[in-house]
Amino acid sequence: MLRRQPVNASFLRARADVHLPFRRRAVRSSRAALLTLALAWLAASASSVAQTAPLGANVDDLLEYARANNPEVASLRHEADAASERIGPAGALPDPVLRVELENITNHGSDAAPSLWPSKVGDTKYTLMQALPAWGKRDLRRDVAVADAHQAEARATALWSDLSARIKIAYAQYYLAVGNERLTREVLDLVVRLERVAQARYAGGLAPQQDAIRAQLEQSAMRSELIGLESDQRTQRARLNALLARDPVAALAEPQSLRPLPPAGVLSGPALLARARSVNPKLFAEQARVESARKNQELTLRNRYPDITVGVSPTQTGSRVNTWGVMFEVNIPLQQAPRRSQEREALALLDAAQARADATANELAGELTQRLAALEAARQTESLIKTNLLPQADLSLRSALAAYENGKVDFATLLEAQRQIRKARQDLLKVQTEAQLQLAELERMVGEAL
Repeated sequence: MLRRQPVNASFLRARADVHLPFRRRAVRSSRAALLTLALAWLAASASSVAQTAPLGANVDDLLEYARANNPEVASLRHEADAASERIGPAGALPDPVLRVELENITNHGSDAAPSLWPSKVGDTKYTLMQALPAWGKRDLRRDVAVADAHQAEARATALWSDLSARIKIAYAQYYLAVGNERLTREVLDLVVRLERVAQARYAGGLAPQQDAIRAQLEQSAMRSELIGLESDQRTQRARLNALLARDPVAALAEPQSLRPLPPAGVLSGPALLARARSVNPKLFAEQARVESARKNQELTLRNRYPDITVGVSPTQTGSRVNTWGVMFEVNIPLQQAPRRSQEREALALLDAAQARADATANELAGELTQRLAALEAARQTESLIKTNLLPQADLSLRSALAAYENGKVDFATLLEAQRQIRKARQDLLKVQTEAQLQLAELERMVGEAL
């Protein structure tokens, strides 16, 4: 039987001291691994949240979603595709015609029963015919189809320009509603602090109790205003969702920022007008309508010339084809009165299309000039508020607060200073929104982003 040897306590302590650094390193390694795993999990969670975040943070995502999901845009895009498919058939020859004529099916009254079999009748005549429009008609029909396809494409582009402008405007108004609510809550917190100052001064016998009551009345008015601002936000969210073809109550993130305004050099009046005249989708659609009417008018004049039909006719007798013939057919344009009416109609339609294009161009020039002036006014007003009005209002509020704490001004003066800085910040939000509205309208008229 083995006997247990006594364990040396000093040996155990020494052994523990030897392994202690290794244990500490192991603990630190495990902690580092756990920290790495935790950070990786947080990053994955943040990525998942970012991927599932609702729309609304910026206008570019809204435009991308609308382009992919709006049914009206998809409808006009399909119509444009259908119009482009009409170009080929418009200039093609009509299908040839095969005619089969069974002659003498009773075989001159012989005892044989009547037959419809080609080899058992007297003669069978086969006629293969091809209609040939007069020279230039096929090309004109193709040109009309091309102009119609361009017009359909321009209508689809114009619809997208209108829809994108409406989305940009709705986003700016949504930003205004959210900004007004955020500003009102910030000012409400300021008034709460002012009430505490008024109560402290009242407790010290330095101010009347009416100061605190006026601060409370101001808070009640702001809370009442917040109800309307929250309702305005819901209205703007429903409007945006409708433009995006989404559920009206679908979630939308709060807008984070407005688009930057283009440099002043980009918004030069003559250059922008020339750019609009070259790419504006509505004007392009009207020009395509003019081209279609012009080609149709030329085609109507070309109808004065007759179309022809040519063909070949083999004749079968019994089981053999022993004779051949050719045929030539032409329509005679004798009815001149209907043709002259059609020509006058085509000319009137051309004049109407040209007048409509001129009216669209004039309207575009006038509206673009007005929008440019409004945008420049908004830009200048925004600069004035940022550089002058806001600093002055902020300085006035700080001065009034210090003077009230020292008993040099009454509480009404302090509230008026608070209202001035609030109005200045509200005016800044309004003028920024107005600039975005004018920019969206300009981009709608130009047909592309500025």
